[in-house]
Amino acid sequence: MSMITASAWVPRGAAAAFPIKYDVDETELARISKLAKLQLKDAEEDLDAAQNGQTNHDHSGSSSEDDDNDGDVQMALPLKDADDDLKEYDLDNYDSDDAPKDGETTTMFGNARALAYHQSNDEDPYITMQENEEEDEEREDLQVLGSDNMVIAAKVEDEVAHLEIYVYEDEVDNLYVHHDIMLPAIPLCVEWLDLPVGKGTADVNSKGNFVAVGTFDPDIELWDLDTIDSMYPNAILGQGGEETKTENGDEKKKKKKRKKSKKANDDYHVDAVLSLAANRQHRNLLASSSADKTVKLWDLTTQKCAKSYSRHTDKVCSIAWHPKEATVLLSGSYDRTLVAADLRATDTANVPRWGVESDIETVAWNPHDTNYFYVTTESGMMHYHDLRNAPTSPETSKPVWTLQAHGESISSFDINPAIPGFLATGSTDKEAKLWNVQPTGPSMVVSRNLGVGKVFTTKFAPDPEVAFRLAVGGSKGNIQIWDTSTNAAIRNAFAHRVGPVTGEVKERLVGVDEDSSDSEDEGGVEPGGDGEGEAGWESMEDD
Repeated sequence: MSMITASAWVPRGAAAAFPIKYDVDETELARISKLAKLQLKDAEEDLDAAQNGQTNHDHSGSSSEDDDNDGDVQMALPLKDADDDLKEYDLDNYDSDDAPKDGETTTMFGNARALAYHQSNDEDPYITMQENEEEDEEREDLQVLGSDNMVIAAKVEDEVAHLEIYVYEDEVDNLYVHHDIMLPAIPLCVEWLDLPVGKGTADVNSKGNFVAVGTFDPDIELWDLDTIDSMYPNAILGQGGEETKTENGDEKKKKKKRKKSKKANDDYHVDAVLSLAANRQHRNLLASSSADKTVKLWDLTTQKCAKSYSRHTDKVCSIAWHPKEATVLLSGSYDRTLVAADLRATDTANVPRWGVESDIETVAWNPHDTNYFYVTTESGMMHYHDLRNAPTSPETSKPVWTLQAHGESISSFDINPAIPGFLATGSTDKEAKLWNVQPTGPSMVVSRNLGVGKVFTTKFAPDPEVAFRLAVGGSKGNIQIWDTSTNAAIRNAFAHRVGPVTGEVKERLVGVDEDSSDSEDEGGVEPGGDGEGEAGWESMEDD
């Protein structure tokens, strides 16, 4: 099994030109030792619980197993005979440093005493590639140019969960894996952060390149994307983070008991984290929503939950900050309602609430007209609502327009940040669709099967220079960068934003070249190397 569950872009210039290697100093060693100790205790508790559950079964079956295996028992050799067989090897003197006998010049590992030792590799004639050359070569391989974009992909491969950090070089149509980060559980959402967190960093004016990851575990992990081969996250938001700060063992035990109860509280999530939203105006604030039916507001400088909200009666699957009103958060739930509320308000009963026909998948504000927002649902519907037209009850909701965009669930949705009216949707029907929203309503421009399987993520690039690039990933475990400006229908629909083109233009789809047995199991366009690219794109030409 291999799939891409979520993705995010990193703006140009945000990543360090030369990422650093993970360095374990005394402070870091103490921190990760504490994390490892807590994880070991959790694993031991789970193991004990599993063993206790099997005790009765084991006792009941032990006697019958002994009877069945009587005929297979091999008698061991007598101890005296075994000792006699080992005498010839003289194991008692195995580690002695006796001088070699006359005529002996080598040992098991060669003549180690005659080996020359040079205090500096520069003096060793057998080392032709010096350390500086190796470091320079490795440093060059890890370099991220100012014209490059990073793409973060949450991936599950053969039951191993990790983040793949790609570098996208638009000028040369190249996408490659820069490094990866191992995760403790299946990732469900990712959010890029520009604020350094963890390890004593608390300056809200500083810049960083971090990612927040929500998984099936209730904790939120924060990782530094400019550090390679990290062993543990820079910070953990949730009960796991609180335990690392607690020195008293009794307090730890109390918190572990609370974790087992799965009861929602005001301090941390107790179920899977389904959505994350970073506040771009107040950079120290991160919102999260969970299957525990709550929305939580985190202060990244203290790494603690500042406020918890319970405004839904089912899983809260998607949240989004208002682009201009920094304290207004939009949330959508499986209870088929969405709420737009000012988080400063204390009255939770009278918040505006809209209703839809089925479970909500995604919510998003229109960045080009912030009075409006979009909602997509499990039934393939897209709703467009006016914030100023709040209903008296969810049942009386009146959207500006609705659209049956897909035949199955709309699992991903994004709005182009630079081109008004340019939308992208992805569905479990394996189709990625591009839309042009005019004052008269939406119209589909193009629909494509990009060969990623069921589409779980569609994200536009954040920079104006690459505004037409769309990252698409899904159930086949591969991610593709689609240059939508190379599509004739898109060029016609958004001609005012696309430069003049002469001659024939072929559509561009950039992916990582890798062998995948899953690719043969499902239909669709298979973008490959130079030999397969043209054939793969024949089915994508407009009639």
